[in-house]
Amino acid sequence: MIVLKQSQEIADMRQAGRIVATVLAECKAMVKPGVTTLEIDRLAEKIITQCGATPSFKNYQPQGAPYPFPASICASVNDEVVHGIPSKRRLKEGDIVKIDTGAVVNGYHADAAITVGVGRISHRAERLMQVTQDCLDKAVEAARKDNRFGDIGAAIQATAEPKGFGVVREYTSHGVGRELHEGFGLPNIGQPGTGMLLRPGLTIALEPMITEGGYDTKVKKDGWTVITIDGKLSAQFEHTVVITDGEAEILTRLG
Repeated sequence: MIVLKQSQEIADMRQAGRIVATVLAECKAMVKPGVTTLEIDRLAEKIITQCGATPSFKNYQPQGAPYPFPASICASVNDEVVHGIPSKRRLKEGDIVKIDTGAVVNGYHADAAITVGVGRISHRAERLMQVTQDCLDKAVEAARKDNRFGDIGAAIQATAEPKGFGVVREYTSHGVGRELHEGFGLPNIGQPGTGMLLRPGLTIALEPMITEGGYDTKVKKDGWTVITIDGKLSAQFEHTVVITDGEAEILTRLG
């Protein structure tokens, strides 16, 4: 089901988005060697609740999940693509960590993610992170009225693959609003001019997940954490946006 949002609903998502952006900025500042992903999670939950919102991820259990997600962020390190569970694992110099979080305000969600290097990281990790950020930027540019889902996926694919990086297929961008995953999945690959038409009021979590090797993934024994099959690094950046009559409005950005 495709849901177009009205002005008050978008205002609630905009407020949730500012909270998410604040959380990610504070979590990014906390990342350093020796910090645990559980400590980062505790900071995120504290900020979300102090802002009067509710964590979107904690106790979330979509169809097929073995148990409710136990934390307020996903913290996925190195070859972990997405849905990593925070733990007492200490970050090490050279790691890259994906921090993904969401908040609910008046029943409406916003969802965003960043990838952060821990101390000094390798050139290949830096390049992967930059290309992934570029993929998100191109996806936002393509998220315009009268474009189609395929235009967004094609923009991501054309940014990553010619540089030798893989685009994860099994996990996608998605609708977001009253539900964390609302109405549709939007593949991060595609053909221009194909797929659903973009209309003002449509809210999307644009979420490219890019790998330094192949795009095949598997789920770890914990039932949540997704990793690359070849053990290569992955990166993720994400924004919640709303389609307008002009450029898409990013709801999960400070300022």
